[in-house]
Amino acid sequence: MLVDLCCGSGAVGAALASQADGHVELHAGDVDPAAVRCARRNVAAYGGHVHHGDLYEPLPAGLRGRVDVLVANVPYVPADEVPLLPPEARLHEPRVALDGGPDGLDVLRRVAAGAPAWLAPGGSLLVETSERQAPRALEAVADCGLAARSVTCEEFDATVITATRRDGDRA
Repeated sequence: MLVDLCCGSGAVGAALASQADGHVELHAGDVDPAAVRCARRNVAAYGGHVHHGDLYEPLPAGLRGRVDVLVANVPYVPADEVPLLPPEARLHEPRVALDGGPDGLDVLRRVAAGAPAWLAPGGSLLVETSERQAPRALEAVADCGLAARSVTCEEFDATVITATRRDGDRA
């Protein structure tokens, strides 16, 4: 079971599903109606389901405790830094896709707080953040009871928080 939150165009979920040889149930969600329409087109080839709403709220209740991989492309730019983004981002992306609150971690904290209830035992959460935010993001995810670490790829200038629900973690 794969869930893609803050899915935007659905590209991440579709890319992961494409590697699963049709052996994955894909659910994706976003708050932006235009993103949801686009994601529906992009995940259709994989039998994916796209839901409109805020984070976990629109997901079918039957997915609770069954998600093997939860990816979330959360907005992580601190609110006061959004105007400093390159024009191709700040002028063409909805603010809701960029603005992560005062420290950039508001949505990440909400995703992490809900993750233990949705992840299957051994299931993983993956969330992109900035290298500068990684220590606070790790702390936020660990505070939710998940075993977390950060992984940085210097080639792509990308940092991802990966976290796992252990068998004894709260659900």
